[in-house]
Amino acid sequence: MIRSLVVSLLLFLPVVAPAAEDGLRPTADFTKPEPGETHPGGAATVFKSLNHDSFSHSSANMAFERELNFKVGNGFFRRVWVSAPSSTRAADGLGPLFNAKACQRCHIKDGRGHPPAANAPDDDAVSMFLRLSIPPRTEEERRLIAEDRSHFVPEPVYGSQLQDFAVQGQAAEGRMRIEYEDLPVRFADGEGVTLRAPRYSVTDLGYGPLHPQVMMSPRVAPQMIGLGLLEQVPEAAILSKADPEDADGDGVSGKPQRVWDPGRKVVALGRFGWKAGAPSIDVQNQSAFSGDIGISTPLFPAPYGECTQAQTACREGPHGDDSEYDRLEANRQVTDLVLFYSRHLAVPARRGVDVAEVLRGKKLFYESGCIACHTPKFRTAPDGPEPELRDQLIWPYTDLLLHDMGPGLADGRPEGRAGGAEWRTPPLWGIGLTQTVSGHSFFLHDGRARNLTEAILWHDGEARRAREAFRTMDEPDRAALLRFLDSL
Repeated sequence: MIRSLVVSLLLFLPVVAPAAEDGLRPTADFTKPEPGETHPGGAATVFKSLNHDSFSHSSANMAFERELNFKVGNGFFRRVWVSAPSSTRAADGLGPLFNAKACQRCHIKDGRGHPPAANAPDDDAVSMFLRLSIPPRTEEERRLIAEDRSHFVPEPVYGSQLQDFAVQGQAAEGRMRIEYEDLPVRFADGEGVTLRAPRYSVTDLGYGPLHPQVMMSPRVAPQMIGLGLLEQVPEAAILSKADPEDADGDGVSGKPQRVWDPGRKVVALGRFGWKAGAPSIDVQNQSAFSGDIGISTPLFPAPYGECTQAQTACREGPHGDDSEYDRLEANRQVTDLVLFYSRHLAVPARRGVDVAEVLRGKKLFYESGCIACHTPKFRTAPDGPEPELRDQLIWPYTDLLLHDMGPGLADGRPEGRAGGAEWRTPPLWGIGLTQTVSGHSFFLHDGRARNLTEAILWHDGEARRAREAFRTMDEPDRAALLRFLDSL
């Protein structure tokens, strides 16, 4: 009873910042922290010891009786699926083709994935894979893409992603190979760094050659914190940041993604994924169950996952849809619990918000134009599905829009309304804890950047002006800006 009373009071703590619209405007005062800045996830922010579990806590304002759903959802998120038939019938159905055996295998400790340390057979690519597609070939394919009913045309034999593992008796699709080229970059003060430019190919193809026009896009698994809060940002607030024609002439022209929502059967705003290809956490989760693990779900009920019509043995292989009432390997109860868990992975509190160097770095971050894409603040809707996440002032540092990031980061693979050089602005909250949680400091969509300095220097296109502001800073200013990012 006492705990429930405390939780209720937490929902109304003033630290979640003023309700006035002015509270969302970028600050011009960098002499002190802003109200609520220590709580990037609003009242759901967690204040706990910083360790490898820092991204795995539930919303701090969650009532005790709801924590059971979070813990059970965590169990399904960690579940290691096995191939069918198995004595553990509730956990069988893996594959036949897959990228990982569990959600947690990609989202390590609910953090971000990483590229392999070496090419196969010396290392595998768990937590990273290749998206595959080809240009539309028919009027019907072009129409579906134009109407936002389809994002892309899958590779005819290998589908929409390369699956590098298979259950016994099946052939894996192939192995991703990465080769890096060194690119030297010099700061204005003479200090130099070396970026690594990756080149991707596929070896050990299990089902014949790839289509001659195949387009490949590498993706590492993103971190999981704060997803439920981003889902509850009002669509109007996101669209208010869009400027697809760059009407204000600032060189930044963010545009919204539009995608088909298979659950609601409507075209909706894309929010999740590196190119905002998913309209909701539920769609993102269930598509990962199907594509990454080969598990059938209510939205993607095929028992053979992503096996294409050309992969006959894969389609005819054993599967685990032995439930008598829904014929699914992960039924609605399972996907709802994983959804609850995903929505409530809490954002850790900021560190050092009142440190002079952090405040100076924040000022440089704002003045360099970084917030043109990395929008500091939003307020979540007051009527969202999760009471803990309603009406919260949050600090994700993203606008959830698509931006042209230049030729260096381009994958050359369109996805829906996202062009081959366009990516959704990733949230920055928690970025300073990547090493602590995930044991590495690899950033960007394919982990090519080995630290935040390299990540910034890869920015181009709409972010070129901000990158050049960073590149031409002297070393103390660069250090201050990085210290600010590390505090997020």
